[in-house]
Amino acid sequence: MDGITVTRHAVTGSDAAVVAEIMLDRPPVNAISTGLALSLTELCGELAAEPSVRAVVVSGAPGSRAFCAGADLKERAAMSDAEIGAQRPVIRGVFGAVLGLPQPVVAAVHGFALGGGCELALSCDLIVADETAVFGLTEVTVGLVPGGGGTQLLLRRLGAGRAADLVLTGRHVAIDEAWRLGLVDRRVGGGTVREAALELARLVAGNSPVAVKAAKRAIRNGWGAGLAAAMDIEDAAWRTAAMSADRREGIAAFAEKRPPAWPGE
Repeated sequence: MDGITVTRHAVTGSDAAVVAEIMLDRPPVNAISTGLALSLTELCGELAAEPSVRAVVVSGAPGSRAFCAGADLKERAAMSDAEIGAQRPVIRGVFGAVLGLPQPVVAAVHGFALGGGCELALSCDLIVADETAVFGLTEVTVGLVPGGGGTQLLLRRLGAGRAADLVLTGRHVAIDEAWRLGLVDRRVGGGTVREAALELARLVAGNSPVAVKAAKRAIRNGWGAGLAAAMDIEDAAWRTAAMSADRREGIAAFAEKRPPAWPGE
């Protein structure tokens, strides 16, 4: 696949569950080209259908200067207006594919996460970042608007005022401010972000896959909904889990003081 490698990491205590790590490997800054976008969209479709994949980590290749520095502007510079318009569904599709993964997704951010790279992190459920991380929705500085969900996802994370500050200035945000704003969920030391993200993903992957996916749907689908509608969304998620074989196994394992063997059905 163009600019991507995939590794499946075993989950301790499970014979079947794995964490799939999607590593962006397109030196020097893992910019999103048309080819990378198509490859990542295809890969997300494959991972979504794999029952053994219980969580996903998105990382940058070791040694690269960025998690992802956004769109490949060199590729864009050679495009006509018509070609940029034709590329738009591809770019929109890749962020939708990451956002739509049924499994929880953890971003492991080191170095720059700018423009589409910041949007890629925002498309994940959890963001782990190290001391080198620098975030920014920089599109307005090159005459664009964030087009991978940045305006909406940042709004939901930070609120209208803080989102407007970052989107309308296009400024860079280093780790201290990102942590203070709530842009980052876990902060770790330099050089440890990948393993920290994998550890977090393994922790998630050890839980009931039915319950975890239902809980993710409740969180995502409840965004922006009124309280009554959101409570109905949560109730639907609860019913999915409560009527599953996973719930029966979880209760039995608790009573028998043993680790659960999740059916995942």
